[in-house]
Amino acid sequence: MRHFPTPALYRAACLLAALLVPTPILAQSDEPITPLPQNLKFDPAKVALGARLFSDVRFARDNSVSCMSCHNLAKGGSDTRVDGKVLSTGAAGVRHIFNTPTVYNSGFNFRQQWTGGAESLEALIDAVVNGKRVFNSSWPEVVGKLAADKDLAASFNKVYPGQGVTKVSISDALAVFQRSLITPARFDRYLRGDANAISADERRGYERFKAYGCVGCHQGVNVGGNMFQRFGAMNDYFADRAKSGALTEGDKGRYLVTKKDEDMHVFKVPSLRNVALTAPYFHNGSAPTLEDAVDVMFRYQLGRTAPADDKALIIKFLKTLTGEQFKE
Repeated sequence: MRHFPTPALYRAACLLAALLVPTPILAQSDEPITPLPQNLKFDPAKVALGARLFSDVRFARDNSVSCMSCHNLAKGGSDTRVDGKVLSTGAAGVRHIFNTPTVYNSGFNFRQQWTGGAESLEALIDAVVNGKRVFNSSWPEVVGKLAADKDLAASFNKVYPGQGVTKVSISDALAVFQRSLITPARFDRYLRGDANAISADERRGYERFKAYGCVGCHQGVNVGGNMFQRFGAMNDYFADRAKSGALTEGDKGRYLVTKKDEDMHVFKVPSLRNVALTAPYFHNGSAPTLEDAVDVMFRYQLGRTAPADDKALIIKFLKTLTGEQFKE
């Protein structure tokens, strides 16, 4: 899927979404957001092995960080900064150029990373192993470290008989684990027909979320994650940021992948699932609170104003997307 090439087309899409929004009495199939699937099955042995790898610092060249270091599963699956900074730190203390997105429900994204640079979770794993800002390592080095661990190697031989510790088996175990990180929420129960799963205010917030056109980009099973969009579709977000000299390499967005001018400032639309837990917001972490993020979206993405009460109701709705977090 592509982003809308002009603000006019973007506004038309948002208006169309607003016109087509259903009322709460319609069936879930008529809603722009769909509930998480309930019957997905994952190999429990691969999930357990992947969970073990997710916390393993040996992926980093200097054994300093793991996947868990930037994707805190106890706090929304994204980075939880303790140093006052909004960007993650990789091997050797190198700072990333993007705010870490949540790993929860990432298996439902049509691409991975803010730029969509990885087409699958397996491709993402390859990118972070070799990435200078993440693990800054190589597959021969990672495979060598993990294979030298006799207990871990025995687990691989049991889960992947005849294969053992390889790039493919490591990637598969990690990808299966990440795909298993699904967080059903109260809103999913509401979509399936439980009218009491959310409050009257939360329901009103959902109606406003639809009526203002937020569903133009945030829809589907992941409430986003299924398209690219220009940040600042209706007003020039980056021109305003440039006035304070705040532009960064990460602000180039998908242009970093494609080198096409049309992809400057274009990003994968993030999922809004668990959004109440994943502050700060946006690719640059520039919005410290959910209230700030909603304000920015109205100004730059929708090109609209809204009463404070409506924004408060939308935030109440967004909090219904907080789901069950991973427990070891």
